Amino acid sequence: MATNRVDELTDVLRRLTTGEDRAQVRQEAEELLRTITPQELSVAEQRLIESGTEPEELRHLCDVHLRVLSDEVASFRAELAQGHPVDTLMAEHEVILEALAELEELNKAVQQGDALSEEQADRLTHIATHLVEAERHHQREEDALFPELEQRGVTGPPRIMRIEHEKLRARKHALLELAEKAKEIPFEELQWRLDGLTTYLVFNLRDHIFKEDNILYPAAVEVVTDPAVWEQVKLQCDEIGYCCFTPTEKTEPVPAP
Repeated sequence: MATNRVDELTDVLRRLTTGEDRAQVRQEAEELLRTITPQELSVAEQRLIESGTEPEELRHLCDVHLRVLSDEVASFRAELAQGHPVDTLMAEHEVILEALAELEELNKAVQQGDALSEEQADRLTHIATHLVEAERHHQREEDALFPELEQRGVTGPPRIMRIEHEKLRARKHALLELAEKAKEIPFEELQWRLDGLTTYLVFNLRDHIFKEDNILYPAAVEVVTDPAVWEQVKLQCDEIGYCCFTPTEKTEPVPAP
């Protein structure tokens, strides 16, 4: 790992939190981010946390490197073996993103209406149930994947993701509770509560998924190089269990090399 590049990136990311010319610093950050690895980015973010930067503050720095890394996720995933735990997690992300798109569409229709139809109530319950079901996805990350990164010194990104999991978890359960009581709530109250939860979940869960696909997962594959370790991670994932929407072919055993 190039220490000088990590030092430089740490400095640039720190400057993004100050009152310095943001446009100029963002340009410097983008140029530098094109030359670094996910692991180096993880180390830089970890250093900021250790020096006193709040993990919550780092969440707002991500739009800089998301744009830089977005084109690389497809090629990264193509290199993963069938049944690899990370491939399964990424496949689940696709389903979760579809649920968010459906939630966004449903919320728009509810905001424009004057009453909640039976079909809309059923759709809301279905979407909310699937989002809550995604907790097994987060549990596999926290209990099987994150510890392997932390054992190898990558502690910052898992810490940030855990914080986000907690905040997302509360909103997902609130959405399910709202869905279960939707027909009993005055429509105007339902509208504003649904709009607030939808706005939060759509933005923050999409952002969370993008960071995991583009930063955390590539960093994990880079630092965990022993196939036997991934086999153990897979066994732990099997024990925890999968989501009701997990593609079944993604849970099959990892083929031998």
